[in-house]
Amino acid sequence: MAQATLEIEPFYDSVTSTLTYLVFDPATRDAVVIDPVLDYDPASGRIAFDSVTKLVARIRALGLTLHFALETHAHADHMSGAHCLQRELGARIAIGARITDIQALFKPIFGLPASFATDGSQFDRLLGDGDVVHAGALAIAVIATPGHTPACVSYRIADAVFTGDALFLEDSGTGRCDFPQGDAAALYHSVHDRLYALPPETRVFVGHDYQPAGRELRYSTTIGHERAHNIHITTATTLDEFIAFRNSRDLVLSAPRLLLPSVQVNIDAGRLPSAESCGRRFLRIPLDVGAPAQPAPPAPPAPPVHPASAPHAAPHAAPHAAPHSVQAR
Repeated sequence: MAQATLEIEPFYDSVTSTLTYLVFDPATRDAVVIDPVLDYDPASGRIAFDSVTKLVARIRALGLTLHFALETHAHADHMSGAHCLQRELGARIAIGARITDIQALFKPIFGLPASFATDGSQFDRLLGDGDVVHAGALAIAVIATPGHTPACVSYRIADAVFTGDALFLEDSGTGRCDFPQGDAAALYHSVHDRLYALPPETRVFVGHDYQPAGRELRYSTTIGHERAHNIHITTATTLDEFIAFRNSRDLVLSAPRLLLPSVQVNIDAGRLPSAESCGRRFLRIPLDVGAPAQPAPPAPPAPPVHPASAPHAAPHAAPHAAPHSVQAR
């Protein structure tokens, strides 16, 4: 995968801790973008284009030809800006071929109309393991890295690999596997057997940096460093150890704040819902309505207390007072 030159510029979205990458050949000006972000505020329902606007401005300032917006997977923590890049710059949109599994899974969950296709046709190209995407002078090798989702892929370009949510920096570990069709065993093989098989000097560019302990932003490491120091999985970690850790860890994680808005947009290649007859657009939020709370059974009546049987009762004791106060201190 040797190439003469490669420039990589990260764009960080602090709201979702997401890293987007502009990758280009400075000699030919050929470029791709990996995992673009569309800004969304769930409290107000406001869609903003700040992140995409910065990308577009930079691409135009550098005089680049943007060939593809490459998605590592259908993200559950931010909306994709891929469709905006297609509209503004003519980029084609590509994603792992198993996006069809995700579309089929979520179509009934969101109650999407029968016309919503689950064959991946919303995307310009569906990518399988071992495919090579040619973007002018750039050659991008596709590595299937399922586990976080079944459709996850990583992109290897020259001496760099973009791992999305499969592999993070050494102090953040790996992506969670508790989403529908996530699989800790699959993620182990993706990282341990596929990514760690790359040359140790391969540069790794991650999909998120959560800045643990408040450290400075970082976005790159190497395969060799990850093999030795990743807190979730090193070359010495066994399959059973990783599965036990990952599954127990996932049990205590909260759902991503933008899970439901993001997935329904991202399985449609970043297209926002069409406007309704009133002129407004709406997202679908399925409700998980639990069983109504059952009323507590009535307490049994207290036995009557007759003065004759309680000659020492205090005449002015507070009713229902419990012995030994348990008031908060």
